Amino acid sequence: MSGFSEAPLSLFDDEAAAAPIAGKLPSYIGDHRKRLRARFTEGGAAAMPDYELLELLLFRSIPRQDVKPLARLLLDTFGDLNRVVTAPVARLVAVKGVGETVAQDLKILEAVAQRMMRARVMNMPVLSSWDALLDYCHTAMAHRDTEQFRVLFLDRKNVLIADEEQGQGTVDHVPVYPREVVKRALELNASALILVHNHPSGDPTPSQADITMTIQIQEAAQVLGITLHDHLIVGKERELSFRSSGYL
Repeated sequence: MSGFSEAPLSLFDDEAAAAPIAGKLPSYIGDHRKRLRARFTEGGAAAMPDYELLELLLFRSIPRQDVKPLARLLLDTFGDLNRVVTAPVARLVAVKGVGETVAQDLKILEAVAQRMMRARVMNMPVLSSWDALLDYCHTAMAHRDTEQFRVLFLDRKNVLIADEEQGQGTVDHVPVYPREVVKRALELNASALILVHNHPSGDPTPSQADITMTIQIQEAAQVLGITLHDHLIVGKERELSFRSSGYL
């Protein structure tokens, strides 16, 4: 497989404005790019396979070469488009043909996706927007390589007023301090909490440590009149609710 060469341009530069590169873009590559863009413009993304959507993004990162082999290599390496976009930078640049520009553009896409999902739940009544909340948590956390613990703080009307990371850990552990969680709830004048953390193994089944920690936070919150609505564990394919599963 031939190598790939990235151009030193940002995601927002158009190909026509890219710095000159030795050699002219072969007509068959230019025609292929035009056809893909036309299909996207006319029919949207629904009828396009993942590798073609990834190609459209890579057109910006690598403006003068055939990027179909790289798009397929990325999907073969990580499994699907979601896992490509959310892969850690270190793993991305380990793929032949991926350099700083491609990795950065993929991370920009990931950040935009997370911001869009977050906007659907911030300042909204969470309990009536539960599916949107699950989508956001999955987008933000499902494909992380290490555990992350977040707390969603709600007001008296169960409107989400803050979403904060409380800790990061290893592949199977993250330190959580119930006193700090409750202290932060008081600072925000929150009336309720939802705990969220991910299991990098992909299996959202709670450990005994997860259950014990949840009970400790619930008891500390109750003393101060703060309700713990749920604890969500995010796996790669699904999420587990402590409330629905009978742990709360």
